[in-house]
Amino acid sequence: MPKIKTNRSAAKRFKATGTGKLKRNKAYRRHILTKKSTKNKRNLRHAAMTDATNVSNMKKILPYI
Repeated sequence: MPKIKTNRSAAKRFKATGTGKLKRNKAYRRHILTKKSTKNKRNLRHAAMTDATNVSNMKKILPYI
């Protein structure tokens, strides 16, 4: 069997934790920040885990992570 190519765009956006879960950054923090509250922007700083419904698809495009 040939090696499977890793989806490079996904590899740059997701990191695996020690237990194998996928960590991601939150969206909506790039621009148009003036109308967003300080509390909202502060909560967007922290990383989040990938939802369980998407994990099986993510494992296919990230075979070696």
